[in-house]
Amino acid sequence: MQFIYVLTGWEGSAVDSHVLRDVVHREGGLRVPAGNYYLCDNGYANAEGFLTPYRGVCYHLREWDRGLGGPQNREELFNLKHSSACNVIDRTFGCLTFIGYFTQPVILPA
Repeated sequence: MQFIYVLTGWEGSAVDSHVLRDVVHREGGLRVPAGNYYLCDNGYANAEGFLTPYRGVCYHLREWDRGLGGPQNREELFNLKHSSACNVIDRTFGCLTFIGYFTQPVILPA
């Protein structure tokens, strides 16, 4: 996993969509390279460069453990892949937090 942008200063209770709007509109803010996408949860709207899961379709990994037999259509398959990728991201942040990575200043190469 490669972190390409880090934004600090927002409170943890801030609405996700407000933080995203701020980061894409600020000078030197987050830019999505052509042909690439960032995964977002349903707190965001689908926009160019940002992918959210299908609403009203099985999403969380635990929903697939209920004997559904796997994805039944392309929307369910997309949501399963989206959920799996987001799970990896969440676990990575959890590990980095556990080792104290976010308590130290972070300097990323330009």
